[in-house]
Amino acid sequence: MTVTIRVPGSLSYLLQNNKTFESKAKGELGRCIDDINNQFPGFKDDICDDEGNLLEHINIYVNGENVRYMQGMSTILKDGDNVNIIPAAAAG
Repeated sequence: MTVTIRVPGSLSYLLQNNKTFESKAKGELGRCIDDINNQFPGFKDDICDDEGNLLEHINIYVNGENVRYMQGMSTILKDGDNVNIIPAAAAG
């Protein structure tokens, strides 16, 4: 199983300046995040709180659907899913 994770340029520093990462983690989104963190230590700390919940200013979309309206970090990923991790935009 392979899931493609994409981040915008503003977060690419978390993946050593890569904007795309492929994970072979099976099951929940949280496992995928852990897989990324294993290869890029500190990644999870920048997008999740101490309990592993998504930070307020970070949005994650699986195939275009915001995981906040799905099962959050427990959202089940399938082979070929696309995950986009995007910081919230501030306006003022």
